[in-house]
Amino acid sequence: MSSSNSRLVVYAALAGNLAIAIAKFVAAGMSGSSAMLSEGVHSLVDTSNELLLLYGMHRAARPPDSVHPFGHGRELYFWSFIVALLVFALGAGVSLFEGVSHLRHPEPMTDPLINYVVLGVSMVFEGASWYIALREFRAAKGSLGYFEAFRQSKDPSTFTVLLEDSAALIGLLIALVGVICARALDMPELDGVASIGIAVVLAVSATLLARESKGLLIGEPAHPKLRESLLEIAADDPGVGHVNGVLTVQMGPHQVVAALSAEFEDRLTTPDIEQCINRIEKAVKSRHSDITSLFIKPQTTDTWQARRRAIGQANEPKD
Repeated sequence: MSSSNSRLVVYAALAGNLAIAIAKFVAAGMSGSSAMLSEGVHSLVDTSNELLLLYGMHRAARPPDSVHPFGHGRELYFWSFIVALLVFALGAGVSLFEGVSHLRHPEPMTDPLINYVVLGVSMVFEGASWYIALREFRAAKGSLGYFEAFRQSKDPSTFTVLLEDSAALIGLLIALVGVICARALDMPELDGVASIGIAVVLAVSATLLARESKGLLIGEPAHPKLRESLLEIAADDPGVGHVNGVLTVQMGPHQVVAALSAEFEDRLTTPDIEQCINRIEKAVKSRHSDITSLFIKPQTTDTWQARRRAIGQANEPKD
């Protein structure tokens, strides 16, 4: 997915969440609903999250420099992780506190009609933002399943917004059920229960976001199709006798560093090997603009396999 499409998703979510947050706080103040207050905090946190994502995208777009020779792509991964922490700490934490407080000291709603109106309008705005994020996510995932695409995605801006909006829609449904039941059954405690339910939804979504953002921040390999393509490009060069393998690291949504190990033909001289490497680099860059740095190491197959075995043994659990 292009960076412009990712920004469109974030901007749409930002505009929707800001308008919804204001409306929810007004409704909570007029009706005294705990669930509406929790939803207002939820939308306010989401608005802050979109601002952080935009800031991360801006920082990640900076070119490489002497301090960061591979670029600043992981800035976006860092801020995505901060977003997950905010969803958990502020969104889920405040909603849980508000729900428990309302259970201990229940107060009836004074004007439930405003809650119904705001929840209905919020569903429309959230649904529109969710549809935009879903459309872009589906275009990027291809034939992969949704969960598999979420796990393999290297662009956190889109799946963060999609997951946030999904949690928001579920939270709105919980809030609506809580408000209706509290009014119909004359049990204001159910409003607090709905707030706790919203907290659970936010905690689950924050955990999923944090887990995926952590993996990207620490360093994940590029998509398997990209690695297979690199191996095919190198194998097609007449100067390569055997391609041993390739290691890749995702430095940003559209930034990959790759290290290729290949065994060259014995007849080649040093200048011939240098020309071969240049041909491979040119072919890779023309086909994959995401490859920001490519290192090609002349290496025998035995040396490569020994190195891979050493890595595998280092990753084995200790007794």
